[in-house]
Amino acid sequence: QFATRVVSCQAAELRPEGGGAPVRGFQVVLEDTILFPEGGGQPDDRGLIGEVPVLRVTRRGPEALHFVPAPLEPGAAVVLSLDWDRRFDHMQQHSGQHLITAIAEQMFGFKTTSWELGRQRSLIELDTPSMTAEQVEALERSVNEKIRERVPVTVRELAADDPEIETVRSRGLPDDHAGPVRVVDIEGVDSNMCCGTHVSNLSDLQVIKLLGTEKGKKNKTNLVFLAGNRVLKSIEQSHSTEKALTSLLKNGPGEHVEAVKRLQSSVKLLQKNNLNLLRDIAVLIARDFKSKPVRSQLFVLHRKEGDSEFMNIIANEIGTEDTLLFLTVGDEKEAGLFLLAGPVEAVENLGPRVAELLGGKGAGKRGRFQGKAAKMSRRGEVQALLQEFISHRSPEA
Repeated sequence: QFATRVVSCQAAELRPEGGGAPVRGFQVVLEDTILFPEGGGQPDDRGLIGEVPVLRVTRRGPEALHFVPAPLEPGAAVVLSLDWDRRFDHMQQHSGQHLITAIAEQMFGFKTTSWELGRQRSLIELDTPSMTAEQVEALERSVNEKIRERVPVTVRELAADDPEIETVRSRGLPDDHAGPVRVVDIEGVDSNMCCGTHVSNLSDLQVIKLLGTEKGKKNKTNLVFLAGNRVLKSIEQSHSTEKALTSLLKNGPGEHVEAVKRLQSSVKLLQKNNLNLLRDIAVLIARDFKSKPVRSQLFVLHRKEGDSEFMNIIANEIGTEDTLLFLTVGDEKEAGLFLLAGPVEAVENLGPRVAELLGGKGAGKRGRFQGKAAKMSRRGEVQALLQEFISHRSPEA
């Protein structure tokens, strides 16, 4: 906690991180703050001003802007509280990034060009087109050795014109930077210009796990990592998944992969057999219709199981020169697929109206109109429409 005063409070809007409509609130400037504004690859802190939650902290020049949902009186004395769990997580990930970056450059000459502290995992963009599994393993081993050595991490400030700044690793200062330059030192390992929050000893990182690499942009490689408590949470999640799989697959963790492969093979075989059966059923349905001594001008069929191919096989077998076909597949209470097939002019006229009645979308050509239907329960209305069309078209009418 930290006691301070409100300097100013102005109405403002906040755009949610996940998108959506802006949230109305207020931007508050305090005399001083212990909440870190987003910057340097690190997200912002969260906390409370009195009882009012701080939803975002950003930087405007030397000022930290605290976005809050309720107004605060300028000049009022307030107590600022920090969300420590979030802060410590960010400290672990950021110090972990400094350590990985320094060791990766020392061991392999891979320079860091950017990094991102994500909600679940973090990325370091390395200036190399690739990184071998052996290099990742060696890097992980080396950074964890430094953690076990309990190396101190310290912060110092240098004047902007101090010649020592030239010896400090940096990706440049912000254009609006003013005042002294902040340097974070990992004793005997790294000196880095940085505005972020860090642990005071590498032992506070607990452990670092490198999850592997991903292809980055412009011939670069993204190294994915977890540090500290995130490693423990990841192990807990993996263990829970492992227990669930053990229960479902009825075997030990070492046999899970083979068991899943066997299941995949079985599913593929069943899908193939099911597809063949559906094709056979489609042919039989069509032949049964064609065998009737007097054929109806309208053929309507709904089946819960099926797909577009199933419907098209029926249409092909029956023929659509003289018969209008309305076929649907799917659960009546949910979405499904439909096919309208028949004489070209009739289908062109009726297709869009059928799609509209079914609350769906479709397209067609050469006497077939098919698509998705959101309201399968309205099939009866479509059938009535088609019956009416046929009755008006027939010579008897």
